[in-house]
Amino acid sequence: MTINTALIGFGLAGAHFHAPLITATPRLALRNVVTSRADAVAAAYPDAVVAGNADVVFTDDSVELVVIATPNHTHAELARDALLAGKHVVIDKPFVVDAQEGRDLAALALARGRMLTVFHNRRWDGDFVTVRRLLGSGRLGDVRLVEMRWDRHRPAIKQGWREVPGEGSGLLSDLGPHLVDQAIALFGTPDHVAGDVASQRRDALVDDYFEVTLHYGAMRVILSSSSLVAATRPRFAVHGTAGSFVKYGLDPQEGLLRAGGLPAGETYGEDVPEYYGIIVYPDGTQERIRTERGDWRLFYSGVAETIRGGFPPPVDPADALVGMALLDCARRSAREGRLLRYNPRC
Repeated sequence: MTINTALIGFGLAGAHFHAPLITATPRLALRNVVTSRADAVAAAYPDAVVAGNADVVFTDDSVELVVIATPNHTHAELARDALLAGKHVVIDKPFVVDAQEGRDLAALALARGRMLTVFHNRRWDGDFVTVRRLLGSGRLGDVRLVEMRWDRHRPAIKQGWREVPGEGSGLLSDLGPHLVDQAIALFGTPDHVAGDVASQRRDALVDDYFEVTLHYGAMRVILSSSSLVAATRPRFAVHGTAGSFVKYGLDPQEGLLRAGGLPAGETYGEDVPEYYGIIVYPDGTQERIRTERGDWRLFYSGVAETIRGGFPPPVDPADALVGMALLDCARRSAREGRLLRYNPRC
């Protein structure tokens, strides 16, 4: 019942996120890696076969699942070739850079009877799971303002394709997909979208700041990120008629995996107590809320359940397409300086 898996790309996402999570999933086996970094693969995954190009795994009948962790503009072509070869496909976020390509891929996967899903792993962040639980509990009353912010302090321009003008580059394409996907998962599609996108660092060639406001009737959901924030703002701030929930700090899974840690052990995904969120009630009293345990491994166990059990994919490509449309609306709103009614083909 093992699902032989091929990983295309062994950069940050492939080496530190996908490969460890694949190998931590009992029903998946990392059999192939397509990369020029053969030595790095051999050191970390000596049983994996390294290939220089994707055609090798597309023509390998033993490979059932292909995971694409390459630069954003390459996602669509690689996914199309993998589906045509009869493979199930996971695409790292963002889904693709052109919405029509995404719609075509979803249609192709359906026609071929293959799973297609997008690695929106932040649905399994502990802070997000905590916020979703609180919203479902009604403890905050009628929620009217939600702020979801993801700040960095990176005044220097990092080398790499994300900092070079082109399809899929810039901060809105990097962190925006995570934030809009979380908003979609919590609240669905908005009525209107307002976007503010800018390049603020000296010598920046792509956007490094954004603030997107989603209108849901009287409620506002603000999604924001900046590369020049040293004193970080709350990751989540949820304000309702019965109280406010404020949570600082990022989910610890990325930091652990980037440092070479493994997604294993009893404390994996556990937040540290000093970052637990707080509910502030109207009378001024406060309640500390333990953060739910995050677990990105649930994405890949969901992939296995889809392939072997026929369950829905862990992330529906339709949700990823809505996220793309929201980002397109935000970019257009920023260019035109006006509020836009949400349109799937913005």
